[in-house]
Amino acid sequence: MAAAEDEKFMRFALAEAQAAADADEVPVGAVVVCNGKIIARAHNLTETLTDVTAHAEMQAITSAAANLGGKYLADCTLYVTVEPCLMCAGALAWSQIGRIVYGAADDKRGYHTFCASPFHPKTKVEGGVLAEECAGLITAFFKSKR
Repeated sequence: MAAAEDEKFMRFALAEAQAAADADEVPVGAVVVCNGKIIARAHNLTETLTDVTAHAEMQAITSAAANLGGKYLADCTLYVTVEPCLMCAGALAWSQIGRIVYGAADDKRGYHTFCASPFHPKTKVEGGVLAEECAGLITAFFKSKR
């Protein structure tokens, strides 16, 4: 997919991340795109739902699967503002998602710190799309908490 297209959809994920920040959630946002259309939008809801598994990616997977009427997302791309954690990476593997595009790397809890590639063998992964903007939201959020 073209870089401009990736940036366009990452901006929608950034809007979700901002919605999370506005709700005092860790600002991570995600969208799932299928055939050029957004079929799911989500952001972290761990505080709202008092659920440690309510990450943006998990919410987006559930919403996309419901939208498609099936559990596999092989023809979809997930755009997420921060590198998925190992839990989310495992769920993405089970969904057989076709492509993952993330913004900022997570050197503390991102999947790459635990496993080189936990995804389905056919899943393509690209990081660093609008990385500075994505990282900036997280950095600002945690600075405001200190």
